[in-house]
Amino acid sequence: MQVENDSLFKISKLVHDDGLINTTLDINKDCDIFKGHFPGQPVVPGASMLQIVKDVLEKGLDTPLLLKKADHLKFMVMIESGSTFSVGLDIVYRFVEDGDINVTAKLVNGDVVCFKFQGRFGKRGSNRH
Repeated sequence: MQVENDSLFKISKLVHDDGLINTTLDINKDCDIFKGHFPGQPVVPGASMLQIVKDVLEKGLDTPLLLKKADHLKFMVMIESGSTFSVGLDIVYRFVEDGDINVTAKLVNGDVVCFKFQGRFGKRGSNRH
């Protein structure tokens, strides 16, 4: 499967078990986002790391989501597009009483944790706040 230049990543492996999504993501080093972030030292933007978590969670749960709350975001190590072609993403999730989804996620490059997230998502289109 070929990746288009405007796609930051593609999922090469997704394993979904009750409350856990484990993925391997191939980073597209030719993605247009790297032209501006940053020329000469292209890295995955922090906002894109959070978007990756949302995108993979939506794919795993097969439902559109909105970020409702980001309790903890920790950017630990930059993901450089020139030297990194695939990363792992582990998402642990739990549905709560109001239909929201509590999520803990980590993005890893080999054994190195690059990004940690704890927060809450809601189903898009839901009237609950």
